[in-house]
Amino acid sequence: MLDLTTWNLSIPTEPAPTTITTERLNNGYTSRYFRRNADGSVTFWVPVTGSTTADARYPRSELRETQHDGRLDNWLHASSDSYLSAVLQVDQVPSRNKVVIGQIHSTDVPGSQNDPLLKLQYHYRRGVGRVELLLRARPGDSDVQNILLAENIQLGERFGYDLRVTPSGRIGISVASTDGDNGSLYRQLSSSWSKQYLYFKAGAYIQDNYGPDSEGGRVTFYHLNSLHR
Repeated sequence: MLDLTTWNLSIPTEPAPTTITTERLNNGYTSRYFRRNADGSVTFWVPVTGSTTADARYPRSELRETQHDGRLDNWLHASSDSYLSAVLQVDQVPSRNKVVIGQIHSTDVPGSQNDPLLKLQYHYRRGVGRVELLLRARPGDSDVQNILLAENIQLGERFGYDLRVTPSGRIGISVASTDGDNGSLYRQLSSSWSKQYLYFKAGAYIQDNYGPDSEGGRVTFYHLNSLHR
């Protein structure tokens, strides 16, 4: 099941992106960018021609973590054991073959440069789908480490991911597909992340902005759940 009661949604409308509030999202919202399916899943669509948010080069149709009343939810990792789990499939990628399907992001505060701690990226490379972790060692770092978690996950193949950040700053990331393609990584974060307010994101954030309106990323989520305890 998808519990959307603690998310809002950014969609790449023209001339500028639109944020669909938590209340509106949970009142049956649907559009070309966010389709509700008969089986309870939802499909995100992002054309390469879509508009971009202020700090981004590429368009997205992506959920952002909120509280139940719609206020943005930002947390220090020491405040809770924080989890994000999803089951999904990537149906279409743009010509550059990359779409980000989950993130742990930091808020835009001095020293952070509004940087993600990590991105989970689906990369369709030479006819083979890979799930890669893009991990930033410290806030403000321009370079990120690209870590292969799982491969042989094809377009249209269902798989799941789990992200976890413990109060002590240890992260765990795991990926598992229906065909048994699995991978995981566990690592202690730099103490510099302890002062950064974080939040989860999930959906389709394509890494491409060139081509016709029919080109883009399409991702279907069957399960999505965030938890802090």
